[in-house]
Amino acid sequence: MGKILKQRIKQKRFESAAQEVILNTLITSDYLSQLLVDACENFGISQPQYNVLRILRGAYPEGYARYDIADRMLERAPDVTRLLDRLARLKLVVRGKSPIDSRLSIARITPRGLALLEKMEPAIQRIYRHVEKKLTAAERKAFSKLCEKLYGDQ
Repeated sequence: MGKILKQRIKQKRFESAAQEVILNTLITSDYLSQLLVDACENFGISQPQYNVLRILRGAYPEGYARYDIADRMLERAPDVTRLLDRLARLKLVVRGKSPIDSRLSIARITPRGLALLEKMEPAIQRIYRHVEKKLTAAERKAFSKLCEKLYGDQ
C-alpha cells in the first residue's frame, strides 16, 4: 500500500498506517479542493464564496443569518462577514434585517447569484463525474462512510 503516496511525497515508508491515512486524506483533499478552486476562479469567485452561494441557494428566497451560514460552511471560514461583503459588492447577495429580529442581518442570494450558480453547474458536474469515473458507486459509498467515521464525533 501507499505506492503512489510514497512516490508523490518521495518517502519510502510511514511511521504507521494512521500516518498513511492522514497523508492520503490531506493530499486527496488538496487535489479535490484545487479542482473546485480552479472551477470557481474561472467564474470570478473563490471556493468559499461559491460555498456561501450554494448555502444561500438552499435557503432561497428566505436566506440565512451569518451564523447559520458559518455553521453550514464546508471549511471553517474565520470571517463570513467579509465573504458576504465581497458577494454583496458583486451583487450576488443582498443583506437586510430579519423580519423576526431586527438585530439580525439576513443574507439572501440574488437572481444574479442564482444565475451564476446555474452557469457554473457544468464545471461543478465535471468534477463530480471525475470522481464517479475514478471510484465505483460502492467505493464512493464506502469512502464517504469512512470519512464520516473519522470526523463524525466532532
